[in-house]
Amino acid sequence: MKGVVTMLKPLTCLGAAALSLALTGPTAAEEPSADTVVATVNGTEITLGHMIALRETLPAQYQQLEDQVLFDGILDQIIQQAALAETLEGSLTRRNEIMIENQRRAYLAGAALDAAAEAAVNDEAVQKLYDERFAEVEPGMEYNAAHILVETEDEANAIKAELDDGADFAALAKERSTGPSGPNGGDLGWFGPGMMVQPFEEVVVAMEPGQISDPVETQFGWHVIKLIETRNATAPALDEVREDLAGELRGAAVEARVTELTDSAEVVKSVEGIDPAVLKNVELIDE
Repeated sequence: MKGVVTMLKPLTCLGAAALSLALTGPTAAEEPSADTVVATVNGTEITLGHMIALRETLPAQYQQLEDQVLFDGILDQIIQQAALAETLEGSLTRRNEIMIENQRRAYLAGAALDAAAEAAVNDEAVQKLYDERFAEVEPGMEYNAAHILVETEDEANAIKAELDDGADFAALAKERSTGPSGPNGGDLGWFGPGMMVQPFEEVVVAMEPGQISDPVETQFGWHVIKLIETRNATAPALDEVREDLAGELRGAAVEARVTELTDSAEVVKSVEGIDPAVLKNVELIDE
């Protein structure tokens, strides 16, 4: 199962004959639980809980594998890890101990933040934030426009003259526009204030639907703009922004929790006289 956690060599390369391995499982009458033993390696139990926890850490593409393939791969992975880990039990180096401490600290900190984030999200909190964001927002105006973008003012004037003589805007955009919207007839879709560069936006705001502008220069070149239609922008439905609001609540809760705990903790820094470059000296943890 290549790529799952740390890729290890096949079990046979580890010396399978040296492993006192016994595969077990619940009887047909038993319901599996987190404590169900699925294998032992030299007497060390591997449980279904270990396997479930490992699966939760895998990238999404691995979690989507066929159930039997994933089950077998995870079990083999843990068996290999157990066999290897056993060789260092009782003889950990200082580096080993430090790495384990760091990983344990990081995991617990992450779990604490996950708990704070999830506790912050509920229907009431999401509704409250939605009301704060959108309930009293004045409807704005949105614009549906198309443009033809060219490099020079002379080109833009020539295009404007052709349009004044009845040429089809979309056809000219497909033929002459250098912008990415050209193949779509110059269509820019709907946009609101602040989404377009100035003076492009200023010209659009002053236009009437169906009107075609005189050439307008921006940093991208020269534009001939057609305003197709306008509409009053309305607040999005709650379900449309629910996930965004939930993410905002989680982020705020995490930040608040970190600030709360670090501010209330008794922190004493003893770094006076330590050269920051010492972090490059890996020999210190290999002593």
